[in-house]
Amino acid sequence: MRKTQQLNTQLLSNNKKMNLNQIHNVYFIGIGGIGMSALARYFKTLGKNVSGYDKTPTTLTDELIESGIEIHFEDRIDLIPKDYYIENTLVVITPAVPKTHSEWNYFLEREFQIKKRAEVLGIITKDTFCFAVAGTHGKTTTSSILGHILYESGADVTSFLGGIVENYNSNLIGNGKTVTVVEADEFDRSFLHLHPNIACITSMDADHLDIYGDSASIEASFVEFADKIEDKTKLFIAKDLPLEGISVAVNKLADYKAVNVRIENSQYVFDVEAPSETIKNIKFGLPGKHNLTNALMALAMAKTYGTSNEAIISALGSFKGIKRRFSYQIKTDDLVYIDDYAHHPTEINAVHQAVSELYPNEKVLAIFQPHLFSRTKDFIDDFAKSLSAFEEVILLDIYPARELPVEGVNSAWLLGKMTNANKKLVLKENLISTISKSDAKVIVTIGAGDIGELVKPIKEALNEKA
Repeated sequence: MRKTQQLNTQLLSNNKKMNLNQIHNVYFIGIGGIGMSALARYFKTLGKNVSGYDKTPTTLTDELIESGIEIHFEDRIDLIPKDYYIENTLVVITPAVPKTHSEWNYFLEREFQIKKRAEVLGIITKDTFCFAVAGTHGKTTTSSILGHILYESGADVTSFLGGIVENYNSNLIGNGKTVTVVEADEFDRSFLHLHPNIACITSMDADHLDIYGDSASIEASFVEFADKIEDKTKLFIAKDLPLEGISVAVNKLADYKAVNVRIENSQYVFDVEAPSETIKNIKFGLPGKHNLTNALMALAMAKTYGTSNEAIISALGSFKGIKRRFSYQIKTDDLVYIDDYAHHPTEINAVHQAVSELYPNEKVLAIFQPHLFSRTKDFIDDFAKSLSAFEEVILLDIYPARELPVEGVNSAWLLGKMTNANKKLVLKENLISTISKSDAKVIVTIGAGDIGELVKPIKEALNEKA
């Protein structure tokens, strides 16, 4: 134990002096994660040798392998490429990797340079003009819209994203060297490693209570992040957050305000009242008031950077969305199937608002996979209330991710608290047959676990049924 602590101390000391230009090889433990895979793509574009390990193959790992990145799926030291020498190799780990992982311990014992993903992003952002997007909800959408705006405007930008952007079919936009867009993740206080020049905070709802303990600690962490921006004209905040900065809101008094909001041809059209002017007739295709707020936040940040109104309007109009963020899988007159990453009650409420706005007279079937035992336990009543708003709900078992089971915390408990007349708990292997029996015209899959891997077979089954 003491030896490991000494090694960690030594590694931290060594890592402070790390120069990415001197790194030839980058090895990822947990390469298939959405954030880790974006970093892997980035280092590949820089000409580094990139390889890694992950527990299971996924669509993301398949794409990385196709790009020339070597990946294996067994925790075996002999599968680590032999030419990854200590003097020029960086090892990047995900927090989900257990301390017993043999490859991780192999690198520890040999005093390799080892960094968490957040630390690597900290090093990258220190040497670039950095846009950082923080918030318990809306990070991926806001940063993706912002990255798209900057890239389309010709900025020398690289955007590291927590989702696959439909326009690029990637979680990495651009290969610029001077400007970065990053998601400022509050998990494990990761965002405190970043060096933002312009930042925003979309929300500060309670989440990750398994890490923080209580909502006050989460808020304190966001305050610490906000303090990284000394010039508060460069910090954008959702209206009503208890922070100093430039306020952003839809149909509320704010520094940047979306007004005259209407729906034309299944997309939002709106005006923006900015501090010095009004920008008219902006078109944006992502549904839901939360997405409109995200677009407004990205607009404000880009405009402050100096991006022209014309470039902003054009990019907002062409933004196609993000996979698993209100992502249409089927959209016909007879059937609509939408997939969404929502895994918090506030996010589920946003999905319900968007679906209700678009399909006010249609029956909606929501299929939800809870994510983490701790999150389910902490927000059980809020989850029950959010899910009860849907006419029909199918619940899957809890996706554990990094956690061990908690006695009494399960989907049956959540089901019992829901007030829907039409609700049921279903095993994954019986899901498609259960869906096929529903007469709902609108179907929504919701959750952050491996429910995403079920989207394709659900879509295929629904198309066959039609």
